[in-house]
Amino acid sequence: MRERLLRNTALSAIAIFTATATPAFAQAQSDNGSESAPGEIVVTAAKRSENLQSVPISVSAIGGDALEKSRITNVDSLVTKVANLQLTSIVGDNTPIFALRGVSMSDYSLNQSSPVATYYDEVYKGNFAFLGVAMYDLERVEVLRGPQGTLYGKNTTGGAVNIISRDAKLGETSGYLNAGYGNYNRVDVNGAVNVPLGEKAALRVAGTFSRADGWFKNVVPGLPDLASTREYALRGTLKFEPTDSVRFTLRASTSFQNPQNYGIYAQPEAVQRPGLSRWEIASDVSQRRRARTTSVALTTNIDLSDTLAITSITSYDKGTLFFREDTDGTATRLLEIPYYDRASQFAQDLRLTSDTGGPFDFILGAYFNREKVYNETTFEIATDVDVNGDGFINAQDCADGLPLACKVKNQFTQIKKSFALYSDLKYKLTDALTVRGGLRYTHDTGVQSGFRSDALGVDNSLVATLIPPSALRYKNNNVSGKIGFDYKLASGDLLYASFSKGYRAPSFNAQAFFDPSELSVAKAEKVTSYEVGAKTQF
Repeated sequence: MRERLLRNTALSAIAIFTATATPAFAQAQSDNGSESAPGEIVVTAAKRSENLQSVPISVSAIGGDALEKSRITNVDSLVTKVANLQLTSIVGDNTPIFALRGVSMSDYSLNQSSPVATYYDEVYKGNFAFLGVAMYDLERVEVLRGPQGTLYGKNTTGGAVNIISRDAKLGETSGYLNAGYGNYNRVDVNGAVNVPLGEKAALRVAGTFSRADGWFKNVVPGLPDLASTREYALRGTLKFEPTDSVRFTLRASTSFQNPQNYGIYAQPEAVQRPGLSRWEIASDVSQRRRARTTSVALTTNIDLSDTLAITSITSYDKGTLFFREDTDGTATRLLEIPYYDRASQFAQDLRLTSDTGGPFDFILGAYFNREKVYNETTFEIATDVDVNGDGFINAQDCADGLPLACKVKNQFTQIKKSFALYSDLKYKLTDALTVRGGLRYTHDTGVQSGFRSDALGVDNSLVATLIPPSALRYKNNNVSGKIGFDYKLASGDLLYASFSKGYRAPSFNAQAFFDPSELSVAKAEKVTSYEVGAKTQF
């Protein structure tokens, strides 16, 4: 079992700089910063700016100010603010596997994607290597429950977590800088600056930096404590509005994490690790965790008329993730696992949205995603054991004791492509009663190539090929959808009910090590969801 503690309990933020050069009139704002009536929270969960209480979807929204006040500095901490949202941090901080309404996954392989999708400014981040550091200078976070295939470009079965950054503002010069110091010598610095570039453009640059000593005490002399913090991130947002009906937003971001890795926490300590207390570990692994992300996304909004708009989101992501896990938590080399993940992704989401104010409105969209992943995983099994008793530890020990004294490494490249057409429709039968529905067609293909697994000696020489070069592939088509009704009472309260089907593409098994029969393709995941709800204020 792995546990991490919130390490900034004594942290206090200090506002150092705030400047506004352009006068602004006081306006009622929601917690997310959008203009609204007093007490109203505006969200874009249904791809339109709407009052949270008027959206017939189970959605939780947290404004950027609330996130800052609550010291939510990484994605993992969202579970403390969103009901029913749970996570497993299998591969460390800022790489969560979310669970909503019991829908999650237990596969810790780095080539997999969670059934609860994560989006940064509506850009899908499927692979762990794309996630990085994101919780800074935010407008809000929206968490949607249940299948979202009719609203989001990338289909999902469990829900969606959409992290929305603050936009660049035209005609405004402003900025802020926060700094804090806490226990374990934690230092946090974050801030942003917004500058106008003429009358029709603006640039916003935001960044964050954090560093802290490890809180998991390593009793091995000369080796560092584990579970430290060492990261930074930078994001630039360029907004350009050449006309009243055309808007471009270009976002580019990068992040880097290089802390001491997490430590393995075992229970009961007296049996698993005798002589060690709960927050102590005897680890001989000193390699730092490394995670680097780079992302570029262009969002284009074109108002075709007062009631029709086109939105295009074009994005490219790449990232790498490496960490070495000391699974036994002792100074022996019983089992250590280095993981390496390198991924890149291109995605295009194009949708036509109507907002007529009349009885009928719709969203029609098309989506394409291509993801390429290279994976390496190694089981280093008892590599400090002289299996044959000849007084030496070398490749012969692996040959004589396989898999003992061996490094069993698999590697492969996988390419997944997804194309989809989706729609979301609503029609007012009466002033109070609205019927909603949508359909989605998805075509997925996947190729896993160059898969092989080798047993290596401690000197990395080849001892045996356990799985020779192999390849797998799949092709899958799916039609899913949603239908529901919502009824608005005279009091303004909302009642709603819906039936939906969700779909997640097949996946490749990355945990094949010892025999070709372990190679397999997991079937597509399908979820049927029934939901009945009410939105009211007490």
